[in-house]
Amino acid sequence: MSKQYLTLHTVDSAHPKASDIFAVAPTSTQLLSASGSSTINVYDTTQAEFPIVQTLDKAHQLGIHHLVTAREDKARRAASAGFEGKVKIWSQNEDGVWSEDGEIVDQNKPGEIWAIALSADGQYLASTSINGKINVWSLDKEEGMPRIREYETKGSFGLCVDLSRNGSFTASGHENGSIYVFNNESGRLAHSLAGLVHPVRSVSFSPASKLLAAGGDARIIALYDVTSGEQVANFTGHGGWVLTLDWSDTGEYLLSGSHDSKAKVWRIETRSCVATHSHGDKPLWTAKWLPKIPTKSEMFALAGGNNAISFYREAAG
Repeated sequence: MSKQYLTLHTVDSAHPKASDIFAVAPTSTQLLSASGSSTINVYDTTQAEFPIVQTLDKAHQLGIHHLVTAREDKARRAASAGFEGKVKIWSQNEDGVWSEDGEIVDQNKPGEIWAIALSADGQYLASTSINGKINVWSLDKEEGMPRIREYETKGSFGLCVDLSRNGSFTASGHENGSIYVFNNESGRLAHSLAGLVHPVRSVSFSPASKLLAAGGDARIIALYDVTSGEQVANFTGHGGWVLTLDWSDTGEYLLSGSHDSKAKVWRIETRSCVATHSHGDKPLWTAKWLPKIPTKSEMFALAGGNNAISFYREAAG
C-alpha cells in the first residue's frame, strides 16, 4: 500500500551564501533552517508560500551544522551548533519572534560539540563530541546552563544523538558503528546496540519512546526495542548513506533521507516503504515531519546539498 505526497512548495537558494542546508527544525507554525552560512532562516508554515518571517543573522560565523527545536509548543526553544564549537540557545516570544537566550561554551574547541538534541520541554540538551563523550546539559539560565550528565563511550566520534520524548533515555550513534542508549534517571548505560558496523549518522526515538531507529553508512535502517535492546526490524532500499531519520507524530511512519538524494516514508506496522521522493541530485542532509495539525494533511520538509527546501503534504484520498 503506497501513499501519495505532493510537492506543496520549494524555496530555492534558501541560503544564498551557502551551498548546503544541513538542518531544518519545525515548530507548529514555523520551520527554521541552517546551513554553511552564518544565518538561521525562519519560515511561516501556515502560509501557502512559506515566506521568511525572520532571519537570525550572525548566529554562528563559520556556519551551522546542527539545528533543533523543542517539540512541545509551550517550550518555544531552539538550539544551534556551529562549526566554531559553540551551541546557542534561542527562545521565541509570544509574538513568534526568536532571540538568543544564552550559549553553552564550556571551554569548547571546534569538534567538542557536534550533534545536538533538545528535550521535548526544551529544558535539556544532549550533545556528542569528537572523542565519543555524550553530555547532557540543563538549560536553566539561572544555574548557568550546567552539564548534568557525562556519558563515556569507547572514544569513537559521536555523529548523532537523540533524547526520548519521555526524557528517560539518551541515544548516540558513532563513527565506529556503535549505538548506545543511556538511562538519564540512573545515569547508566542501558544498552549497547549491535548491528550496523558502519558509521551511524542518525538515531531517532519513536514518539512513545518504545523504539529507536538508527541509520548510516550501512544504508540500512535498523529498528530497536528500547526496553530490551533487541533489533526488531531492518529497512533496506536506500542507495546511499542514511543521513537523517524522523518519526511522524503518531509513530505510524518513519521518514528517512539519504546521500543518494532520496527521501523515503516507511510504514512501521507493515515494515514497508510506502513513498520515495527525489530531492535534486545532491545529499539529502535533513528530512523532518511538520507537527500534525488536526485539520491539515500530514506534511514534511526536505533540504540538503541543492540549497532548496521542499515542502510535501499527504494527498487526500
